[in-house]
Amino acid sequence: MHKIKTYLTEELNFSKQTIKKMKFNSNKFYNFIKKRRSVRDFDKKNFDIKIIKNAILAAGTAPSGANLQPWHFVVIKDSKIKRKIKLAAEKEEYNFYNYKAPKEWLDALKPLGTDSKKDFLEKAPYLIAIFEKKYSLSGKNKVKNYYVRESVGIATGILISCLHFSGLAMLTHTPSPMTFLNKILKRPINEKPFLLLVVGYPNKKAKIPIFARQKKILEEISTII
Repeated sequence: MHKIKTYLTEELNFSKQTIKKMKFNSNKFYNFIKKRRSVRDFDKKNFDIKIIKNAILAAGTAPSGANLQPWHFVVIKDSKIKRKIKLAAEKEEYNFYNYKAPKEWLDALKPLGTDSKKDFLEKAPYLIAIFEKKYSLSGKNKVKNYYVRESVGIATGILISCLHFSGLAMLTHTPSPMTFLNKILKRPINEKPFLLLVVGYPNKKAKIPIFARQKKILEEISTII
């Protein structure tokens, strides 16, 4: 008879709240997170890297396919490396704005006032390069990962939420392609850049487009049946 392999389990530690408390907490979180804004003007002021480490640990609690945790976070604080990233990103962005992007995309970007210059990549005290791993390496063996982009996307959302909760501003930056990050950061071939997160304090004169705070209402983004 084939013996079924069993795994150790433990009792779930779940803190049950009253409905009243649940409604209060969900509304409190919504009112807090809706103040998050993408910032492009950063202050050079530094802060304790422990805040970044805690946020990455929080991101690492995200659900993932088969709990394989197919992500890697590279924190960049070295000014020389940030300079290399800026130059490489601006090269890709120049090609995007001048040759690759269709007119509809450029029209959609106009209200943001963005261009190929990415000074924030040097001004912000920290960059976090987030990598997705299609497979992991165990010695010379490849271990396939599942639901990779979904898993890394969820982890990134938790990372952003934790950093916002900690009092920091961010910008999600995705020059295309981002393969230059593998070379500059010396990452292995099984890792693919997912997103570059710019983190720091906003400049005192930082501004955001008014339309950026205009989010869709509940009825536009959900259906209850």
